[in-house]
Amino acid sequence: MTEYKLGEVEMKFADIIWENEPITSRELARISEEKLNWKKSTTYTILRRICDRGLFQNENGTVTSNVSKEEFFAKQSEKFVEDTFDGSLPKFVAAFTSGKKLSRQDVEEIQRIIDQSK
Repeated sequence: MTEYKLGEVEMKFADIIWENEPITSRELARISEEKLNWKKSTTYTILRRICDRGLFQNENGTVTSNVSKEEFFAKQSEKFVEDTFDGSLPKFVAAFTSGKKLSRQDVEEIQRIIDQSK
C-alpha cells in the first residue's frame, strides 16, 4: 500500500524525480549532490525509503514514479479533509472560506466543479 506522506527534504527529492523521470539512479545522485548537497549514499538511502513506501520504483538502475505528483497531492488533500474535517468537504470549504471573500470567478469555478461532479 502506498504511503502518501513525505517530509520536507523527501519532498524536494521527490520533485527531482518527478521533474526528470525516467532517470538513472546515477544521474539522480548527481542532481541530488548538486541541488541538495547530498552524498551518493544519502541519495540511495532516501531513494530506497521512498521506494519502500510505493511512491517510486528503481528497476535496473532506472527510477520512475508509481504515483504522479498530481495523484500524490490529491491523496494528501483527501487525507487532510478526512483527518481534519471528518471527511466532510462542506466543512472544509466553510472553514477555508470563512476568513476570506471569494471572487466572482472563484464562485463560478467552484460551481462548475460541483456541476461536473453531479
